[in-house]
Amino acid sequence: MTGIILASASPRREQLLRQVGCDFRVEASQAEENNAAALPPAELVRRHALAKAQAVAAKAPAGEIVIGADTIVTLTGKVYGKPTDAPAAIEMLQELSGQTHSVWSGVAVVVADRSFTAAVETQVTLARLTPDQIRRYVATGEPLDKAGAYAVQGRGALFVERLEGCYFNVVGLPLQTLSQLLAQAGVELL
Repeated sequence: MTGIILASASPRREQLLRQVGCDFRVEASQAEENNAAALPPAELVRRHALAKAQAVAAKAPAGEIVIGADTIVTLTGKVYGKPTDAPAAIEMLQELSGQTHSVWSGVAVVVADRSFTAAVETQVTLARLTPDQIRRYVATGEPLDKAGAYAVQGRGALFVERLEGCYFNVVGLPLQTLSQLLAQAGVELL
């Protein structure tokens, strides 16, 4: 079987792929993300995911299949990536508190000169958070490497009132969509 490479340093993406029995290796991509680009969210995450996959594919042995992914949060046109520090995480959570927002993930599969991409949107509603809840949560360190400054699969789950769409998308890798893209590239996960 052709080798699969996950072009991501995300432990959550790695865990999700292992959970479904995928045999792969991890090679973090050094591709730059530009969340300030004036693009629709679906196009932005698709481009980021493709850039990550292509950067790793350029150095990979011929025939290897490379998976790239990118996740952002949007609210009323504003894009939220990963917070740069604790004050940025606090600000993000204050803005998302009590709001329904979109979590977008782009997924790309690259093999040889072919690429397959998709974007997935999930709607998430957070409870209204008190300043003390936000402060305590940020002090755990959990929000600091998560788009939107919360982890739906961690303590951040305590704040989620409603989720409409793919749960795994909010974690960072929409597995059903990835499975479809891999099938297009000739790989069946099951």
